[in-house]
Amino acid sequence: MDILNQYFGVAGKTVLVTGGSRGIGEAIAAAFVRAGAEVYICSRSQEDCNDTAARLSKEGACTAIPGNLATADGRMAVVGKLQERAGKLDVLINNAGAVWAAPLADYPESGWDKVYDLNVKALFFLIKSFAPMLETTASHGKPSRIINIGSMNALRLPKHETYAYTSSKAAVHHLSAHLADQLASKNITVNVIAPGWFPSRMLKGSLEKDGEAGIAKRVPLGRLTGDMDMAGAALFLASPAGSYLTGIVLPVDGGFSISS
Repeated sequence: MDILNQYFGVAGKTVLVTGGSRGIGEAIAAAFVRAGAEVYICSRSQEDCNDTAARLSKEGACTAIPGNLATADGRMAVVGKLQERAGKLDVLINNAGAVWAAPLADYPESGWDKVYDLNVKALFFLIKSFAPMLETTASHGKPSRIINIGSMNALRLPKHETYAYTSSKAAVHHLSAHLADQLASKNITVNVIAPGWFPSRMLKGSLEKDGEAGIAKRVPLGRLTGDMDMAGAALFLASPAGSYLTGIVLPVDGGFSISS
């Protein structure tokens, strides 16, 4: 075994990436596929999920499991399909998320519920459902991994009125620490990646207003968060080198969350 595989190899692992059909989820899924993992991606859009899986399958093993994680029935359908098709799970990456922006006076309860149902409730109950599978594949020194995608907005308040999104991601950070403590005895680690300004659909409004160059000026390292940044962080946390880390929040934001 060469040194890179010894420290950072994930070949042969079974990985589920929620929200894996585009953006951060697709970038992470693509990296695991190329690294030799057996990857399953979940997305509410059956067409997008199937299209992305077909594209990534040209480079390795990637299977689509479409499903709406915001509902209990949707979550259980995804769990059942993964159990049927893979039979095991080594790495669960909770990336699916929603955002809602509106002035305080106009902020709708429906928007709040949409964000919390997916960002917090679905994440928690998906972990609950998959915990037995993750425990089965885990062992002392070789834990299974849960990687939750948080946000720099849970570390530094944004100027935008995204009240549900910001507070839901703060909840994800704290919930992840709580789960890390509870699941350590089952040889399961739980960590968070907090991305910075990533050019996804969620950033569309800011990009249209300020442009990529305008946003990059706010980041100490002078650029937006890229595919490799997010994928590399996820691969590290899922690799042998990341096996002794649990309960951490890893900001991948070019220093934005600590800048003045």
